[in-house]
Amino acid sequence: MAAKEKESKALPEGQAENPKKPSRVKRIVIILAILLITLSGAGIGAYWWFFIRTPSVSSAVPHDAPAGEAAKGAPGGAGGTAGAGGGHGGAAGAAGGADGRIERQSDLPRSSGQVLPLPPITVNISDPTGRRYLKLGMEVEVNADVSAALQANSPRIRDAIIMLLAGKTFNDISTPDGKVLLKAEVAARLNQILGAQRVIRVYFTDFVVE
Repeated sequence: MAAKEKESKALPEGQAENPKKPSRVKRIVIILAILLITLSGAGIGAYWWFFIRTPSVSSAVPHDAPAGEAAKGAPGGAGGTAGAGGGHGGAAGAAGGADGRIERQSDLPRSSGQVLPLPPITVNISDPTGRRYLKLGMEVEVNADVSAALQANSPRIRDAIIMLLAGKTFNDISTPDGKVLLKAEVAARLNQILGAQRVIRVYFTDFVVE
């Protein structure tokens, strides 16, 4: 008996406390699990807030914003869209006044004038990938008989349109909005030359980029 008591007293102190260790480890595991669950919930909440949540439409667009405001890409806006090929190419482009101000064609009243053709124009346009050509055919709707004025100013009109087109890149005119803006700029140049807002609308009858 004395020998057994000696052996039990001779055990190291660390071995005598072994039964308490599982309890401490279990407590640490529970704390770590709680931390992981908390961090996971915070991460999911942040992902939903920044990547999934859809902003309110009313907060993105003011209630008093005019229709088509998001399509404005230049002074006076660029309302509507335009076709890229033949026909009249749509009448939702823009026209410019004699002072160079650009107006949306859809906002202008229908005129009782006539539609007159302009001579086709072929011009180089800028393109980083290489040389490109634009072949452009147009007709203009006017609010008065200006055929004589167009004929008399034909060199100035042709020069103004060529200079306008030469400053364009392929990216400028390859989109519907770009074509609408080009109509507006052509109308503004013509009205500056004619000295009054005689050109109401511009129609593209041919639009080919090679």
